[in-house]
Amino acid sequence: MSKKKKYYVVWEGYEIGVFNNWTACQQAIKNYKDAKYKSFKTEKEAKNAYQLGFYNFIQQQKENQTQKLQDINLKSIAVDAACSGNPGLMEYQGVVTKNKKILFKKGPFESGTNNVGEFLALVHALAFLKQKQSDISIYSDSKIAMAWVRNKKCKTKLKPTSKNKLLFDLIDRAEKWLRNNSYKNPILKWDTKNWGEIPADFGRK
Repeated sequence: MSKKKKYYVVWEGYEIGVFNNWTACQQAIKNYKDAKYKSFKTEKEAKNAYQLGFYNFIQQQKENQTQKLQDINLKSIAVDAACSGNPGLMEYQGVVTKNKKILFKKGPFESGTNNVGEFLALVHALAFLKQKQSDISIYSDSKIAMAWVRNKKCKTKLKPTSKNKLLFDLIDRAEKWLRNNSYKNPILKWDTKNWGEIPADFGRK
């Protein structure tokens, strides 16, 4: 599979300008102290960034990021899961989106998967908020888990074993909860590209 073409801006280097390949860019910056450069997906983006100048470009990026972060509903909770291996040791947690305060944390469970953890985290959050009589939103970065919750079914390909019996008991309980309960909490997709890692992330990437 061929790599997508990139364009490179060099604001400070032996040679400055817009370059259409990494080799040329590398020659312009190699061993240059405090070289300032960046790659872009399109030539138009690269030219606009070069014309702005390095410091104006950085300032614009900060302003754009601030604007994007304002789109986050801070009156919410965020959930995430982590798994060492596939399958492997899995755990999940839910936190306050605004300050990352942990509301619940479960695991590690043996022979689990990340998708199962994301699903259980969402259902746990729904049950947790229902108990609190709260209809605030829940953020997840897993489209798969969100779909499983909508369908009230964990469609994992994970096979039951003696090691993950507890995990499958939890899956069964979660599916029953979804079938027997209603909720008003919006489940929202976390925009990792624009907002960075979800607040509930375990930081193991």
